[in-house]
Amino acid sequence: MLKTLRNSLFLLLAALPLFAVAAPSAHEVVQQTTATLLADLKANKEEYRNNPDAFYTALNNILGPVVDVDGISRGVMTVRYSRQATPEQMARFQESFKRSLMQFYGNALLEYNNQDIRVLPANAQQSPQRTSVDMEIKDGKGAIYPLSYTMVSEGDTWKMRNVIINGINVGKLFRDQFAQSMQNHGNDLDKVIDSWTETVAKARQGKGES
Repeated sequence: MLKTLRNSLFLLLAALPLFAVAAPSAHEVVQQTTATLLADLKANKEEYRNNPDAFYTALNNILGPVVDVDGISRGVMTVRYSRQATPEQMARFQESFKRSLMQFYGNALLEYNNQDIRVLPANAQQSPQRTSVDMEIKDGKGAIYPLSYTMVSEGDTWKMRNVIINGINVGKLFRDQFAQSMQNHGNDLDKVIDSWTETVAKARQGKGES
């Protein structure tokens, strides 16, 4: 009996640190990821300019764990098309979408030139399942651009579901591009998936699809 109690007490004491260390909040996840991303960019910017593949690999390593690729992909497809997609099509689109997102985000980062980036204080009244983390980016001329990450809770971690940059809802932008691409390709989902990277590149250049 004493041995059982002693073992139980030992297990309880061993587990205390796990209870004492709380999982990072959505605000902390964004702060930590932003700091890691900017530090990596500062150290390797010239290499990344000459080697985009290395840059996108680094972005995926840093951002991949905190981006809800499945949730964003399904949101871009919308229920109408995601329900029609086979598991293989969904997997292909998620991979294509992830790379296009990294390119979209990465191209903007390569233009970053030591602007002031500030994560704003967390909102005291945050939902335990979904919240926004706001940031401000100040350029060299003093102009301030707002940025907001929509974060969702997944188990014991937070992941990014959407981004709004200076009033531009990136999730909606991609969703509109997907719908337009489906129309242009006669609702052929495979063609839309195969051409997705090109679709996003055109959107970023302001050309859209015609």
